[in-house]
Amino acid sequence: MIVLGIDTSCDDTSAAILENRKILSNIVSSQIKFHSKYGGVVPEIASRKHIEWIEDVVEKALKSSNLTLEDIDLVAVCKGPGLIGSLLVGVCFAKALSFSAKKQIIGVNHLEGHIQAIFLEEKFPSFPFISLVISGGHTCLYRVDGFGEYKEIGRTRDDAVGEAYDKVAKLLGLGYPGGPVIDMLAKEGNPEKYNLPRPYLHGSFDFSFSGLKTAVKVLIKNLGLKEGEITEEIKRDIAASFQASVIDVLIEKIKGVVKAEKINKVVIAGGVAANSELRRRLMGLKKANIEIYLPSKHLCTDNAAMIAVSGYHRYLNGETSDMFLNAKAYMPL
Repeated sequence: MIVLGIDTSCDDTSAAILENRKILSNIVSSQIKFHSKYGGVVPEIASRKHIEWIEDVVEKALKSSNLTLEDIDLVAVCKGPGLIGSLLVGVCFAKALSFSAKKQIIGVNHLEGHIQAIFLEEKFPSFPFISLVISGGHTCLYRVDGFGEYKEIGRTRDDAVGEAYDKVAKLLGLGYPGGPVIDMLAKEGNPEKYNLPRPYLHGSFDFSFSGLKTAVKVLIKNLGLKEGEITEEIKRDIAASFQASVIDVLIEKIKGVVKAEKINKVVIAGGVAANSELRRRLMGLKKANIEIYLPSKHLCTDNAAMIAVSGYHRYLNGETSDMFLNAKAYMPL
């Protein structure tokens, strides 16, 4: 079965072609250079760029896989959650394509896409398993009992992990996106230099990173430094200390939910799952008899292949969408 996946949930325009679960092409056009000077994604700019690029990106995905639109059996498109203007571009384009080419269409939840990215790898877990979704807009814990069978166990009460990374990067004058820069700087910093709080929220599987971001802001203020006065050494040490706090919390939550649910298979998904220090620390959980499954780094960030594989599995379960398919900015899994 040949599936065309489309994702325009935020600032990446992406199209992918799958043959069942095998990736034939996965094209991602990034808008980072258009948003970096603003310190974050500007929704209006994002949606306009999607309009400009989406046809070309889909054509590139088809050309890279040596296929034509006639070869496609199913169009899978991200319907939410995300930026509503961006989502509408992808959904409207997919519906027009489906209608004109007489192809089946199915709408996919973006969060489900992240979770199912692991099924694009050769090694993936059997059901049930735990999934931690960590990205710029989401931090959620799920129990996954099958395709389409999700139970939310915990979520962030304020900032998502990736959002906290971006805001701390802005405080340090590191630019956007903040995650990769902090990850890189932290490798050369001292994670024990500054004693930042660990928001464990004992007794709950929820997350809260807003206070940690504020703690970094207070730390910089107490050091008596303005943005232009923060030395590279201080930036490295703050980055390392901040990252250590975040990862300590994530590791603790994973251990707790594994014990509570009595499931030792854990899938880590979302853009923050590409973080090198987090990946290193996760491997240490093998000593606790916890099996960790990580998609390849390029499948952690937003991409259409994960949307395609989710649509593929839902189609196999007898699900399709129609021309009433619409985008939604907020869409719990």
